[in-house]
Amino acid sequence: MKLLKFIPVLGLFALTACSSIQVSTDYDSSVNFSQFKTYAFMKSGIDDSPISDLDKKRILKAVEAELSAKGYTKSDNPQLLVNIFTESQQNVNVNTYYGGWGYRPWGWNPWMYGPGYSSVSVNTEGILYIDILKADNKELIWQGKGSGYLTSNKNKKDEKIKEFAQKILSELPQ
Repeated sequence: MKLLKFIPVLGLFALTACSSIQVSTDYDSSVNFSQFKTYAFMKSGIDDSPISDLDKKRILKAVEAELSAKGYTKSDNPQLLVNIFTESQQNVNVNTYYGGWGYRPWGWNPWMYGPGYSSVSVNTEGILYIDILKADNKELIWQGKGSGYLTSNKNKKDEKIKEFAQKILSELPQ
């Protein structure tokens, strides 16, 4: 019976462990975020982002959808400015399997046989920063950072960018 109570908890941990995006945020705790209702994108900062215009549009659309869901409206006279920037890095993973009979660094293992092999995989880790600044003095009041693996598949890229924006902005105080 105790095992049956434990299974849902185990399932919850399995679901949260599957998240491929790691998020961290920081903000000015003296700011009352509930006073802000309008925003605009900071064009000068976004234009400097070293990604394609198509990816910029995807990110801005995803950020706009999340902010709208939180009750913010886009305005020509905003209270907040939203800026994004990105980073990426290539990760090379090498996995080696030692087969064959005989002694290994960890000791004798007569059940292993055959030659060893290595596999190499390369993937791209992307980092998306979302900054929120007060529009009147351009003071940074909140920053969210999401990092995870990227894809070049167009359909999956849209989903991944939406997931980045959703997970990062879910940490925005209300």
